[in-house]
Amino acid sequence: MAVLDVASGYILAYRLFDVAYAIDLGKAEDTWARTVRTGSSRGRLTTTPPKAVAFGVPPLAIGLGVISLPLTEGSVQATVTARLYDFGVVSIALRVPVTDLAWTAFSQRFNAIDRAVGQEPATALWTELLDRVKQGVGEALERPMPSTLEEDYLVGVVTSFNEPMTAEALVARLDLVPLLSGEQRPLSEGARRDLLRHRYSYYTDDLVVLTWDRAFIYEPRGDTDTIDVLEVANAQLLEMRYYDELLDAELPRMYDLVEAARRRMALPGARRFADLARRLYTMVAEVTELTEKVDNALQVTEDVYLARIYTAALELFRVPTVSAAVDRKLSIIRDTYTALYDEASSARSGLLEVIIVLLIAVELVLALVR
Repeated sequence: MAVLDVASGYILAYRLFDVAYAIDLGKAEDTWARTVRTGSSRGRLTTTPPKAVAFGVPPLAIGLGVISLPLTEGSVQATVTARLYDFGVVSIALRVPVTDLAWTAFSQRFNAIDRAVGQEPATALWTELLDRVKQGVGEALERPMPSTLEEDYLVGVVTSFNEPMTAEALVARLDLVPLLSGEQRPLSEGARRDLLRHRYSYYTDDLVVLTWDRAFIYEPRGDTDTIDVLEVANAQLLEMRYYDELLDAELPRMYDLVEAARRRMALPGARRFADLARRLYTMVAEVTELTEKVDNALQVTEDVYLARIYTAALELFRVPTVSAAVDRKLSIIRDTYTALYDEASSARSGLLEVIIVLLIAVELVLALVR
């Protein structure tokens, strides 16, 4: 059997950052065009009809040029693009083209790029690229914050082999495990089954295999919709992680503030209850608004195949689990808000009753004096 070579394809490494409460994409597009003067566009899926799958708010894609990425066997050229989402996430992608490479060499380069973008010098590279994006969009970042949370993902894409291939023949002839796992030692049969479990095909000659942090895509038509869907799922995971950590930090602080407010007396205490309740209500409203934006970042209706991939990616990335944790913590804060509001109302009512009794007593005393 002839050796199977990758005739054309590319390796895509991207990293996502949470940079702001929100991004004004219209202002970002105008500012980028005015200050940087390079191309930008509003994202849409390339082949899927808009009525079937569409972005809630189309992200803004901008070009950052070409860089040299050092690997063990020598440097490779990578095209850099960034995509900005209105809920505050920036995704930066490095695309390394591949032509006429044996499958084993393709897998080795895939793993070499993974090591290169994850090492310490690459951290400085990602930071530099992110700073360029921030400076280019300026005040479009609403309530910017330090980028403490990140997500990364690696995708190997083949558009053609040195001979026509079907998905079934491809799985039979190629060992995808070293590429998808990054391991050089043989894996157990159970581990191999788990690694290849999320495998999807629509036509006989296309294939998508998903894992937690890597994916392999064989797409002879060059469609990029699957890659866009995977990026959106990673962006949703990143944003949900941010709100999960935000609420984790807020709950103990909320308990301390409630306890401090309960130690106050009468009217000042009631006012503090009301102020704290308003603060909690504002937080719940803001987090709910942003999580709804995240949930609606991509709307899948009629494209059943892409919907399967999107749903599988969300499950793999544990987005529903993190989202459920955020909902539980929001529910706790809502219940606390309701209790504080009721307690503040009760405190005011009690104070009014005391005042009324005192006024009646004053009236009685004045009447007796007269």
